[in-house]
Amino acid sequence: MNTLLQAVRPAVSVFVLLSAITGIAYPLLVTAISQTAFAHTANGSLVTVNGQAVGSSLIGQSFSSPRYFWSRPSATGTMPYNGLASGGSNLTANNPVLIDSVKGRIAALRAADPGNTAAVPIDLVTASGSGLDPDISLAAANYQAARVARTRGLEVQAVQAMITSHGKKPWLGVLGEPRVNVLALNLALDGKQTTPALR
Repeated sequence: MNTLLQAVRPAVSVFVLLSAITGIAYPLLVTAISQTAFAHTANGSLVTVNGQAVGSSLIGQSFSSPRYFWSRPSATGTMPYNGLASGGSNLTANNPVLIDSVKGRIAALRAADPGNTAAVPIDLVTASGSGLDPDISLAAANYQAARVARTRGLEVQAVQAMITSHGKKPWLGVLGEPRVNVLALNLALDGKQTTPALR
């Protein structure tokens, strides 16, 4: 019996020690560092207005009023921008379901802005790989500028200047493309202050 205990004790001791390190100490250390150095990001990059969370700068939202900029479509099923269902539609370019979806989205954009004959930017009618994109390209934002300006009684140039001022450059100047966060842009249109700024 004593021989068995002597044989098992090192294994149990190592198991308890590693469990304490990897299951308690390490998670507490990582949580402490993230909450100290990156609290905003660690807590979901929430956007607040008057102390109330209105969304996240990392997850898109659905906007359908012509007074607002519309987001990139979501591919997360019946509940758009559902983080639990993140993923692409996995439909090929010649899939009839995708083709019909794109045609419907183009029709909705044309109906909301009948005078706009410009080509519809691809990111306004197709979902991203995650289905959660919070940003649209500057081309997609500028495509919608006239509609937003008209429905709000603003000059198109003023809306375009707002797009430019809220635009984000490619990461390190080369990764990605110039884009704008739709939630930040729509909050700016409403004249609401976001905390922290979405840059």
